[in-house]
Amino acid sequence: MKKICVNHSVLQKAAEEGIDSFIKVFVDAINDSIGGSLTGESMQELNTDQITLLAYSIIHEEIMDGGFVQLIHNGYGPFVFKNPFAKVMKVWGLTELGKLIYKAHELYKKHGEEIERDCTDDEFMALFEKYPKFDDLDDEFVENEEEWTNLIAHYVDEHIEQFVTIVE
Repeated sequence: MKKICVNHSVLQKAAEEGIDSFIKVFVDAINDSIGGSLTGESMQELNTDQITLLAYSIIHEEIMDGGFVQLIHNGYGPFVFKNPFAKVMKVWGLTELGKLIYKAHELYKKHGEEIERDCTDDEFMALFEKYPKFDDLDDEFVENEEEWTNLIAHYVDEHIEQFVTIVE
């Protein structure tokens, strides 16, 4: 595993700015350690908690921007649904988020192949109308995002050594 270091003063400043900034320090440090490219090879350099935090960051960004359809279309379906992300969320105390991911996984198994296909912008936009069952899942994520992000931040804070080494 790579040793990923974060400066104490940087972390302290981010914590003062809020939860999103706090989490971003860890996500950025982990991403930087793997050259910004999450691949099968670079994942071997990270532990489960680090990979899970990157997954949450990706899920958060994609869903807040365009929902599960966008997440799947942008190629993150296998990473999110074929890895133990939902199970780890339950371990981290985010049972409801884990359940949401399991629900989305069921839809992904049915429709993922078509959503992942290359298409025009118009065809992509039509996917949202074609698969409205994702809308409720998107809404549930958005409604709970603040609470879930808070819980993620608390988990990271309580297990910092699993994510980075703090240096002066």
